[in-house]
Amino acid sequence: MNKILIHRVLVLFLLMLIGMTARSEPYDEVKRISSRRFPWLAGNLVFKVIPDADGNEVFELSSGKGRVMISASSASAAAEGLNWYLKYYCHRTMSHFGDNLSAPARLPEIKNKVRIVSPYQYRYALNYCTISYSMSFYTWKDWERELDWMALNGVNLMLAPVGMEGVWQNTLRKLGYTDQEIAGFIAGPAFGAWWLMGNLEGWGGPVSQQTIDQQVLLQQKIIKRMKQLGIEPVMHGFYGMIPSTLKNKQTIKVIDQGLWAGGFKRPDFLIPEDPYFDKVANTYYSEMKKLYGEDLHFFGGDPFHEGGTSKGADLGASAKHIQKLMQQNYPGSTWVLQGWQQNPANALLEGLNKDKTLVIELFGENTNNWEKRHGYENTPFVWSNVSNFGEKNGIYGKLQRFADEVYRAKGSAYGSFLKGIGIIPEGIYNNPVAFDMMLELGWHAEHVNLKKWIGSYTKYRYGKSDPKIDQAWALLLETAYSSPEVNQEGPSESIFCARPAIDIKSVSSWGTRKRNYDVARFEDAVRMFVAAGKEFEDVESYQTDWVDFIRQLQANRADEVYALMMTSIKAKNAEMFKSSSAKFRQMMLQQDSLLSTSKYFSVNRWLQQAVDFGGTPSDKENALWNARTQIIFWGPDDNPKTELHDYAHKEWAGVLSTIYLSRWDQFIAWQLAVMKSGNAAEPDYFKTENEWVKTPKLDPPKLLTKKELNGLIKRMVGKEGVMQGH
Repeated sequence: MNKILIHRVLVLFLLMLIGMTARSEPYDEVKRISSRRFPWLAGNLVFKVIPDADGNEVFELSSGKGRVMISASSASAAAEGLNWYLKYYCHRTMSHFGDNLSAPARLPEIKNKVRIVSPYQYRYALNYCTISYSMSFYTWKDWERELDWMALNGVNLMLAPVGMEGVWQNTLRKLGYTDQEIAGFIAGPAFGAWWLMGNLEGWGGPVSQQTIDQQVLLQQKIIKRMKQLGIEPVMHGFYGMIPSTLKNKQTIKVIDQGLWAGGFKRPDFLIPEDPYFDKVANTYYSEMKKLYGEDLHFFGGDPFHEGGTSKGADLGASAKHIQKLMQQNYPGSTWVLQGWQQNPANALLEGLNKDKTLVIELFGENTNNWEKRHGYENTPFVWSNVSNFGEKNGIYGKLQRFADEVYRAKGSAYGSFLKGIGIIPEGIYNNPVAFDMMLELGWHAEHVNLKKWIGSYTKYRYGKSDPKIDQAWALLLETAYSSPEVNQEGPSESIFCARPAIDIKSVSSWGTRKRNYDVARFEDAVRMFVAAGKEFEDVESYQTDWVDFIRQLQANRADEVYALMMTSIKAKNAEMFKSSSAKFRQMMLQQDSLLSTSKYFSVNRWLQQAVDFGGTPSDKENALWNARTQIIFWGPDDNPKTELHDYAHKEWAGVLSTIYLSRWDQFIAWQLAVMKSGNAAEPDYFKTENEWVKTPKLDPPKLLTKKELNGLIKRMVGKEGVMQGH
C-alpha cells in the first residue's frame, strides 16, 4: 500500500515538473524586465531561442495576433531585441537621465520581420571610476535597475567589482592580518575604484563588518542576475597589489609604488617571481570562489596603473605569471586590461597569452592608440570612450567621432582584433545620447548616419517627433555634441564650481573651461528645444534634458560675467566689480533654483543614497563624509593644494547655494578689500571646504511654484536673460 502511495506521489510530482517546464518560456528574466519597467508590454511578449549567426549574436522581431515575437540566440540579444521594439516601434526609452515609458495608445505592429546581427563579440560597459562616482551607494534596487538598463542596451560584458572588500578581508586574515590592520587597507564606499586600481589604500574608511557583509550579499545578487540576463561579470583579479604593510610581516620582494595624485600612498607591488606571490594569489582566488563561485570567466586589474614604477620587475615574466595563476584558479579565463595612457606596456603584453587577454581602449574620443600601438600588438581589444570624467555636468559627446572611428577601426588592418565596443564613463548620470548611440553601434555592421540616427533617437527619447526639437538637435550636433579635433577630458567646466581665483583656466586639474563650439548657436538650440515644452510637460526624459540644456546655457553665460569680474579687478574698478560680481551671484542662485526642480541635479539624491547605504549611525555618518568629500577635495587632509580638489565637482542644487557660493562670496569680499586698502588676506577656501564636508545633514530641497519656475525660465532663456540684470 505504501509503495502504491509513493508511486502516485512520484507520478504527480513528475506531472507537476512537466507542467512547470511547459509553462516556462526562454529568457524569462528578460521578460521580467518588461514587467518591472513597462508592464503594459509584458503580457504581449513571446520569446524564442534561435541559433546564432555564424558565431555572432542575433535577434529577430515579428508580430501577429496581438503578440510581439522576439527570437534570439542569447539572453543578451533577446534583451536588445526587446529594447529595439521599445525604441523604434513604441518610441519609448529607459535611461539614467529620465524615462519615457508610458503606455502607447496601442501596441505597434511589426509589418516586416526584423533581423539584426551583432558584428562584435562584446558590448562592454563601465569604468572602475563609474562604480565610485555613480554607484558608490547603490542598493539592490539601484543595481536591479542598472542591470535592466545594461541588458536592454545589449551589454554582455560588464565590470562588476562590488564586494571585493570581503575577498580582501578573508585573504588578509589568512595572511595573519588583524581586523584593525585590514580596516587600514580597505577604502571607503566612495573610493573603492582607486583602491582596486592600486592608487591608494584605506582612504574613506574604515568600513564596518556590516558594510562588508552587505556588499558581499549585494554582489552575489548582482552576479546571479547578470548571468540570467546574459551579461558576463568582469571581476577583480589578483595582479600583485598588496598592502604596503605586508613587507613588515613577511620577507618579500616588493616594488614601492610611491605616491598617487593628491599625495596618496599607493599599495605595494609584490614581484611575481617571489615565492610568496603564489600564496597570496591562490588565497585570494580561493576566497573569491567561496564568496562568488567558480563560474567566472573575466578578471580585471592593471599593474602600474596611472604611474607607479615597474623598475626592478621583468614586465613580460610578471605578466605571464599573473596570468598563469589566474588560469590555474579559473581555467579559460580572460584578463581584461585598461588601455589608458601608456598601459598596458608593450613589454607586459609580450608575456601574455593573447587569446586569453582583452584590452579596453578607454579614451577613444581623443586617441587612436589601437592604431598607433598596432592593435595593442595584435591583442583583442574593445573600442570605447570615457567622455565623462568625475561625473561632472556638461553637455558633451563626440557623436560623429564615435560612429566614424568604430567603423574605421573595423575596416582597418587591425579589424580582426576589434572584438567589441563599449562605454567607459567615469560618471553615467549625464548625456544619455552618448551611451545610447555608443552601445547601439554594437549592432551595426555598416557606418551609421548620425543625422538619420539622431532623428530616431529624439523620437524615442521624447515619445514623438517635433519640428522644433529636430531643429534644436541639428544645432546641438553642430555645437556641444560636435567632434572637434581637440584633446579634451570630458565636458567644458562651469566657472560656478571653481575654487575662486584670478584668470581660472580650469576647474579641475585636467579639465578645461574652453567651449570648443559656438555658444551663440548653442543658445539658439536651447531656445528651440524649450519652445516645444508644452507638448512634453509629462515626459520625464524631455524635462530632464530641458533642465540640463538651460543649465549649460547659464553656465556658458557665466563665463562672460566672470570675464567682466576679471577685467574689473585688473582695472581696479570697484564699482564695475560690484556690479559684475552681483550678477554672478544672482546667476548662481538662479542656477541652483533651476536645478532644484530635478532629482537628477540635486545633491540630496546623492546624499540620500549615502544615508540609505549605511546600516548603523556610524556607517551613515561615514558614508555622508565619503559622499561630500568626493565632490569637493578628496585628498590627504594636510594637502589643501591636492590635485584632486574639485575634480568631481557637481553643478547641483544644494552645492551651488552652499559651498560654491560661500567660496565666491569670500573671493568677492577679498577683492573688494584689496581694492579698498591695497592689502588683504586671501580666504582659506580649504578650511571652508573642510567645514562643508563635515556637515552631517541633508538640506531640504527648494520648492518652486509653477509660476515661479516659469518666471525663472523666462529670465534665464530670454534673449539677454540674466545679462540684463534681472
